[in-house]
Amino acid sequence: GSGGFRKRKHDNFPHGQRKEEKENVNPPSALMTSFKSFQLELDTRHDKYERLVKLSRDITIESKRTIFLLHRFTSAPNGEEILNESEVKLDAVRRKIKQVAQELIGEDMYQFHRAISPGLQEYVEAVSFQYFIKTRSLISVEAINKQLIFTAEDREETTNMPSKCHDTEGQRWGLKVTPVDYLLGVADLTGELMRLCISSVGNGDIDTPFELSHFLRQIYDGFTFIGNTGPYEVSKKLYTLKQSLAKVENACYTLKVRGSEIPKHMLADVFSTKTELIDQEEGLP
Repeated sequence: GSGGFRKRKHDNFPHGQRKEEKENVNPPSALMTSFKSFQLELDTRHDKYERLVKLSRDITIESKRTIFLLHRFTSAPNGEEILNESEVKLDAVRRKIKQVAQELIGEDMYQFHRAISPGLQEYVEAVSFQYFIKTRSLISVEAINKQLIFTAEDREETTNMPSKCHDTEGQRWGLKVTPVDYLLGVADLTGELMRLCISSVGNGDIDTPFELSHFLRQIYDGFTFIGNTGPYEVSKKLYTLKQSLAKVENACYTLKVRGSEIPKHMLADVFSTKTELIDQEEGLP
């Protein structure tokens, strides 16, 4: 009647018949098969990405622990024990990196670079910090990558490894630290060297700050050659690097001008007060 609801065409069919037609509306086809394969591929890639994120987090944590250990080098009675223990920790980190390399066999690393980059940067920072304590120089990216080359005998069997990983018997594979990750790791190293300067002054070591000042100045000069032409992350850390250099140079100035009149056990307090004033002037937290 007038004013009533208009009856839809498919309402004339029984409910069961409509359900059967709905199920048969998309029969299996080549298109649906292709989309299912795409879904499987994307799910597999996503799972791999998540595994790499977890491994990168583990690498970051173990690398930070190594850095904390190395800071005890200046105050430890036997520095060789600290260096040996740090080498054991770095070997454990490299075993984690080996798992990352296994995950990336046959893959384009740059598709997963965002997942592993934080861990690699922290590893570069830890390795370069240990290398500086040993040699008072900067380790090269080639030397770091040489430590990340593995052979079939080094492989660790895991349940998540694809079958193509087992087809590389007798071959060598590895994971290369990219130039950007290396530069970012070196930029973070400057902060650890600034802390090393503070602890050295506190222990009465008046030679290390001057070595650190000269070394940090060379690193800063190298970064200024890159300037704004490099990646955004590198130029963003240039300001922090400059602050670390200013604090170390301030320590050297204090030691040179007032070192003879300030007792050695008070030098660290004077230096810490001056660095806090610098941070306040620059507006740093």
